[in-house]
Amino acid sequence: MGIYRIGIDVGGTHTDAVLLDQNNQVLSETKSSTTEDVATGIYNAMHKIIADAKVPREEVKYAMLGTTHCTNAIVERKRLNKIAVVRIGAPATLAVKPLIGVPNDLREELGKHVYIVRGGHEFDGREIVSLDEKHLYEIADKIKGKVDSIAITSVFSPVSQAHEGRAGEIFKEILGEDLAISLSSEIGSVGLLERENATILNASVVNVAKTAADGFINALKNEGIEAKVFFGQNDGTLMSVEYAVKYPIFTVACGPTNSLRGASYLSNLSDAIVVDVGGTTSDIGVLVQSFPRESSLAVEIGGARTNFRMPDLISIGLGGGTIVRIQDDGTFTIGPDSVGYRLPEKSLIFGGDTLTTTDVAVALNKVNLGEASKVRHLNKELLEKVYQRMVELVEEAVDKMKTSSDPVPVILVGGGSILLPEKLNGASEVIRPEHSGVANAIGSAISQVSGQVEKIYALDEVGREKAMEAAKEQAKAEAINAGADPESLVIVDIEDVPLAYLPGNATRIRVKAAGELVQEEKDALTI
Repeated sequence: MGIYRIGIDVGGTHTDAVLLDQNNQVLSETKSSTTEDVATGIYNAMHKIIADAKVPREEVKYAMLGTTHCTNAIVERKRLNKIAVVRIGAPATLAVKPLIGVPNDLREELGKHVYIVRGGHEFDGREIVSLDEKHLYEIADKIKGKVDSIAITSVFSPVSQAHEGRAGEIFKEILGEDLAISLSSEIGSVGLLERENATILNASVVNVAKTAADGFINALKNEGIEAKVFFGQNDGTLMSVEYAVKYPIFTVACGPTNSLRGASYLSNLSDAIVVDVGGTTSDIGVLVQSFPRESSLAVEIGGARTNFRMPDLISIGLGGGTIVRIQDDGTFTIGPDSVGYRLPEKSLIFGGDTLTTTDVAVALNKVNLGEASKVRHLNKELLEKVYQRMVELVEEAVDKMKTSSDPVPVILVGGGSILLPEKLNGASEVIRPEHSGVANAIGSAISQVSGQVEKIYALDEVGREKAMEAAKEQAKAEAINAGADPESLVIVDIEDVPLAYLPGNATRIRVKAAGELVQEEKDALTI
């Protein structure tokens, strides 16, 4: 009996799907167009890979989904929850109101019920003032029936979660257990406003995540598959459906991250730069020990500054469908707009009227696609210049991501990667692995499960050794909660930043643990 897993990645242009066996060998793969309702695109892709591979449906045990649903909902300001924003931090934080610096349209959408309550902690865990529970009960009565999700942020909650936890209990007591509650201490890191924004955005996309999860599970059921379902998250690892619906914000950058993980697996390299060329953009990221390098800067999502874990990426407006415009005097521009998923009808080689980067590559005999005769009449000399500039755009982005001037391996993945040459300046080698067109879906299928913890410790009280141990244990517990096999857990990332401005020899420790999925069939297999 086999154990098969499905990996699906929903992008703006394509929905990619792969079916892997228990040795992670690719049995079938497909790219189908992303559909308006998304679920149909997922169903079509899934149906095709299972039909192609002819595997028994009951042996498909795991299904992994990488999706941009939540990002798109925030960017488009659509389908968001009705939320209440509760900050625990009066009187200390009254000068700066929640949602400051967030674009007006998003603030109007999410800022209808905003409250600041007395409470919060100092950086060393002492209470600023005790929590005003009476006020919380009053707020709960006020918002009853008006909201379906609450974002709770307390001052220095990554150090002490006591006030956030108690506030959450009060809201559940009055408004019911089913209410979605997002606690900032579980989402962002130190830095009140960015952490609060991340928590507000998380609270606003709970329904979107639920819809995506239900759509995915139903697509599997329609196909007669009873698999365990997981979602891809920003750091290149997986989380269970329950976890994904609680922390949907962690799925925001899983598309490019999955491509990085897939690239690492397909090329057998743990340290390299990955260029993922899609239909509209190219994402350039860095692999460190097979995982994406994380961004240390605040990240903007839909115009709001946030500070939760995100991969360090550069996106450039160059993809397979990018529009090339040539002026009469021989000057030209590349993008940033793209024909996207309409490439098969819009570009010249497919009988359309728009000159795209793919047409340029075909005219110069770099790629064999469509009808080359339709681009034969174009000025080759000029197209060489255009192609040269396309390559330079990628080389510049690769250089920006390098930490030294030494050449590094560059792995090309994504459907549009056929456009790029075998050699790039600044690359020690250019690797184009087999199945690179669906690296993102492979990345989601082979992912591990992780847990992460970030806390401030006063080393005068606990000592560095004890603080490190405590953080490691907590990260491992988080990973096991999310569905990791305890025996396969490894610590994949440790960061220890001394905080000179805090007394008590304080340091911020961040630890990430990752492990393989729990294989329920382990026992059956050893018999």
